[in-house]
Amino acid sequence: MPDTDISENTRRILARVDSKKAILDARRPLPAEAVRRIHEEFRLAHTYNSNAIEGNTLSQNETKLVIEEGITIGGKPLKDHLEATGNAMAFDRVAELSRSFNTIDHVVIQELHEMVTRGLQMDSGRYRTVNVRIAGAAKSPPDFSKVPRLMDGLISDINRSVAHPLMTSARLHHGLVQIHPFSDGNGRVARLLANLFLMSHGYPPAVLRTEGRKAYYRCLARADVGDIEPLAVFVARALDESLALYLATFGGADALMPLSELARGTPYSQEYLSLRARQGLLGAVKIGSEWHSSKRALKDYIGAHGRS
Repeated sequence: MPDTDISENTRRILARVDSKKAILDARRPLPAEAVRRIHEEFRLAHTYNSNAIEGNTLSQNETKLVIEEGITIGGKPLKDHLEATGNAMAFDRVAELSRSFNTIDHVVIQELHEMVTRGLQMDSGRYRTVNVRIAGAAKSPPDFSKVPRLMDGLISDINRSVAHPLMTSARLHHGLVQIHPFSDGNGRVARLLANLFLMSHGYPPAVLRTEGRKAYYRCLARADVGDIEPLAVFVARALDESLALYLATFGGADALMPLSELARGTPYSQEYLSLRARQGLLGAVKIGSEWHSSKRALKDYIGAHGRS
């Protein structure tokens, strides 16, 4: 699956991500304390957002208390607590696996599902043996009898892929969601598995935020009809944010600052830079309600798009 027909816009986004990754790679190994702190930040962000996309009602602060302090949140369902602890445990396992990861296989996929759904499903860690329907979906997932063969095909395609890792991870992500091999928990496993693939290729995890849930589902719908690029671009933008957060730990030209501050002494207004950030043209991270970027990201934007 080579990248022979992706758009120029997608190529630019992939190039921007790889440029940041090259800077990060040149600075490895990172200090152990920085690695530990960043892992905890991504563990929380991934767990909260991945669960929230599926309807979990814990806030990010509540999720932090559950997975880091073991505190029970009054008035919240047991299911939400189990989803938080299970997803966090699976994220730790993904980080561990990525350090010596070679190929995707059934064992890894089912192991992640068992962790994510522990205490929640009778068939945790096993492919479904019943047919299921997805509320609001245009078509039903394939018959359960076809799941093993379809998963064999997906695993084979991914392990043989020569495409850019981000494009391959998007195909893996969508492929698992489309096959829907488990009775529940498929979305959470797909996001973990795609991150395992990315992290094993030297990228940080991509956190798909719950605020972008509708756009995320639109991208999956486009992939259903054969257009994988929107999903790849959606993930690439999340990955771009993750790389910016990693690089910001070094300060200097990579230090993140509010766009209002970054715009000073430039031909740009804060509003213009915010627009470019929302369009995905300027590498930026939304912290709270405010966009942040770096001097390096702005320089890269000017190099790619000029001062218009």
